[in-house]
Formats: sequence, C-alpha cells, structure tokens
Amino acid sequence: MSRLAPMVGSFRERVWEIVRAIPEGRVLAYGDVAMLAGDRKAARAVGGALRAFAGDHDGLPWHRVINSQGSISFRGDLQRAALQRLLLLREGVVVSEQGRLEMGRFRANLRALPCYGALDEGAGF
Repeated sequence: MSRLAPMVGSFRERVWEIVRAIPEGRVLAYGDVAMLAGDRKAARAVGGALRAFAGDHDGLPWHRVINSQGSISFRGDLQRAALQRLLLLREGVVVSEQGRLEMGRFRANLRALPCYGALDEGAGF
C-alpha cells in the first residue's frame, strides 16, 4: 500500500484530518502538517486553517501543532498560548515556562499520519 493518499478535499480539510490524527502526547510543526497536506511551503496556511476551524475547536487538537523550533507560537495571543501549553502538559508533553519542548522526544511519527503530499528523501520518512 502506498504512503500517499489521493488528494481529497480542500487544503484546510486535509490539514484538519492530519491534525486530528496527531496522537495524544505528540506534536507536529506547522511545516510538517503543510508537507503532509501537499504543500511544504504552506506552513503559515496551516495556522490559518487551524484558526478557521468552525466552533470552539472541539475535536480538533490544534494545540498539538507548534513551530519548527519546538516552541508554542505566541503571536499576540498570550491567553491562547497559555491554553496550548496547559493542554500539552495535560497530555504529558513537557513544555517549559517559555513554551519550548523537545521536538525529538515529542514529535509524532510522520509515517503513521495521513499523507497527501509528495514526500522527498529529506522528509524523515
């Protein structure tokens, strides 16, 4: 069976499916999600897709997506950043007071997630 799933739905819908598949206690970077969704250059669009999710994010573990440096992105919303840290801590992810964590320790297994994008050798698969 191929690792590549056929492209279905919009970019946002693919992002949501990938984020829903991130296991509890694991994280991915925005760029990881973008690559899996089919556009490795669309890390910022992943953030937009997460913000655009309808409702109060029930069923979408948005907090499991962090920046590529292994940090929570504090882009002007300190309450949301504090909530993200709290949600990660509840799942057993060790997050410093500054919002940093060890990507090598908590990064989800990319091979186990839905994969729509063209993967290259440098992707870690």
